Amino acid sequence: MSSLGASLLKFKGNAKHLLRSNSPSILTALGVSGTLSTAYLAGKASYKAAEVIRRAHRTFPAPGERKQRAKENVQLTWTLYIPAAVSGGLTIACIIAANRIGSKRTAALAAAYSLSETALVEYREKVIEKFGERKEQAVRDELAQDKVAGNPPNREVIISGSSDVLCYELLTGRYFRCDMETLRKAANDINGKILRERYVLLSEFYYLVGLPYTTHSSVLGWDSDRLMELQFSTVLSEDNVPCIAFEYNYTKTL
Repeated sequence: MSSLGASLLKFKGNAKHLLRSNSPSILTALGVSGTLSTAYLAGKASYKAAEVIRRAHRTFPAPGERKQRAKENVQLTWTLYIPAAVSGGLTIACIIAANRIGSKRTAALAAAYSLSETALVEYREKVIEKFGERKEQAVRDELAQDKVAGNPPNREVIISGSSDVLCYELLTGRYFRCDMETLRKAANDINGKILRERYVLLSEFYYLVGLPYTTHSSVLGWDSDRLMELQFSTVLSEDNVPCIAFEYNYTKTL
């Protein structure tokens, strides 16, 4: 195969990958453009239709001729709306296709996240079984300390209450001011709501402890299959300030 042929095949493969990766964005852009085009074509067709009807009928219809006149007008002008109808149909097809692709990708991501979370839970349980809870806790404490050291607090610490205790949520890597009592009470409130309503979103826990919502907190949470637990580690920030680092025993896509 010549170098030109190889280059063309590579270009074709890259183009296919680019289109596949960005298909929702491309289809959405086509849908927006199609909406504007449909409106323009419909307006243009209406203007032409009014002109055709004006030339075909010089007088207003009598009261008994209005239905017949309406049918005649449709027969005279329906072809003018074909471009707008075609544009509208293509626009709807683009919007539906973009929605389907987005839904499939969301479902795939949720499934992958669920499998990863299940594997992590099973791994933790096996570590506890093999080495005991104290060693597993020691490993978690070291990991929490490493994360705090790699992401030290700055001036943008979130003030969520009157407490002056520095806390660190390992899931999102955010620092905020809270206290152990408030965190435990929030966990108890969440579990009570799980028992009553079968599932609770992560956003509701954030509300209880004063953390702002995130883009994922409205789709992650806990359900009645397993209650939520907070797993704490006491670590030190880079300036030797005590910090309560915590994570959740699990989160899942709801």
